[in-house]
Amino acid sequence: MNMSVPTTRPGPDWPCQVRTPGSYDWERSAARWLRELVPARYASYPAFVRHPVLLARHAQVQVEHEIRMARTALQTARADLPRMGLHEGVIEHTIKLYAAEVMQLQHLARSVRAVTQALAGAGR
Repeated sequence: MNMSVPTTRPGPDWPCQVRTPGSYDWERSAARWLRELVPARYASYPAFVRHPVLLARHAQVQVEHEIRMARTALQTARADLPRMGLHEGVIEHTIKLYAAEVMQLQHLARSVRAVTQALAGAGR
């Protein structure tokens, strides 16, 4: 067994679905995880298949866009949702949902950045 291969995750933001950098098949596990974060048509583009770091970059852009969308939905919910005839309880629940989604997406963005950095380092 090669003792120089890391056996622990690189940090708290490292996704559990991705093997530790330097371990067997870690780049393939990273690409598999990243493909789940982008629309299917992007995941199959030959450049993204050949160069996982490009897929990682696109996933970063995708998640950042989703964060902006969730923040906009959160910021406009109190003004927009009553006009749609929604009950106050539904509105409050929706606001909490958007706030939780923003936090979850921010964590996901940190995970994508960590994987992107590792893939960029592996390509050197």
